[in-house]
Amino acid sequence: MLWKLQRSTIIPIQIIGYSITLFIGVSIILMITQIFIDVKPLLYQQSDIFKNKFAVINKNISVFKTINKEGIYFTNNELNELNNQTFIKETAKFNSARFKILAKTSDKTHKNIPVFYTDLFFESIPDKFLSIKNEEWNWDSTSNLIPIVIPKDYLKLYNFGFAESQGLPVLSENTISQWIFNIKLTGKQKSKYYESKIVDFSDKINSILVPEDFLSWANKEYGNGIANKTSRLLVEFNDPSDEAILKYFNEKNYSINKEKLEFSKLTFFFKSAIIFVFFIAVVIIVLSISFILLSINLIIHKNKELILNLYNIGYSLKRIAAFYQIIISTITFISIILAILVSYLIRNYYLITILKLFNFKINISSNLLIGLLLILLLVSVYNGLLIKNIKKIIIPKKQKKS
Repeated sequence: MLWKLQRSTIIPIQIIGYSITLFIGVSIILMITQIFIDVKPLLYQQSDIFKNKFAVINKNISVFKTINKEGIYFTNNELNELNNQTFIKETAKFNSARFKILAKTSDKTHKNIPVFYTDLFFESIPDKFLSIKNEEWNWDSTSNLIPIVIPKDYLKLYNFGFAESQGLPVLSENTISQWIFNIKLTGKQKSKYYESKIVDFSDKINSILVPEDFLSWANKEYGNGIANKTSRLLVEFNDPSDEAILKYFNEKNYSINKEKLEFSKLTFFFKSAIIFVFFIAVVIIVLSISFILLSINLIIHKNKELILNLYNIGYSLKRIAAFYQIIISTITFISIILAILVSYLIRNYYLITILKLFNFKINISSNLLIGLLLILLLVSVYNGLLIKNIKKIIIPKKQKKS
């Protein structure tokens, strides 16, 4: 009998509206959260020895600079002007080797690989700008092993160009990282052999990098004494998506790897879009919760005489509130569970497409955990507020009688 009386106080359209808006809001939050978790490895597996906010710049080569080589170098005024730009956080100069370098395969290299010789060049950048995690990236004056970083493009040129034409085996990054090379340094009328090993690969710079400490020492030991001039800079941006960056570089005729900068911009826009959609979903859920709380509050006040009569004939506060608690909790539970199921189905759909294009590790879905926590939170809030609102109607009346 009690529930039959209370059931007449419920307006179905309000419950339906709440369930639909809650379902939509939770579905969006679960999908956006899971998409970010799933796609995050793709964003960071593109990581390089340089962070995403870094780019390498140099001056464009023209006919006049071919005749006068001094035109490729940055002047002090140009460096100061660059550092004063609002979108620039910090810059670093590339240090170049001032001695001759000859490399050849070592006797320790795999026997199937033929011996070859090549001239090389070394450059360095302060270690604080690098994110090399390899423990072998260090050097001191007592070490005979020189760690180096090469561009990934160099290995691709070997595998798909040189190796093809010469009938040589192709090499993976892991394989070539096991090689030991002999490096001959020559300068100041002396020379010495060192061992060298590739410890990492770079996507963002076409240069052979060695530790800063080594190159500073080697330039003093073998260098020609000519001071280094700055022809290339490593630039750290405050915001890679700033439109002023490319505009400024185009005006100054500076060259920048736009592809890598575009990747940083895409990452920034992707994260911004995720945050924006997440915010919209939160707004939908907040409006949904506000709507149902307002509806329940109106129902309680509209039917306060019925609630008081039920209380006066012996029904407890908890028993009166139980009907509304069960209705709201059930609708909340069903809506969120449906949202979890829909988010799972959508996730399975987009993962099939992504896995066809990329190879990465799939994380365990967190939708169920987030959904259950949301159910627990909302049900607890609703039950507490329902008791509180009904109590406000009953207690004052009771006090007046006493």
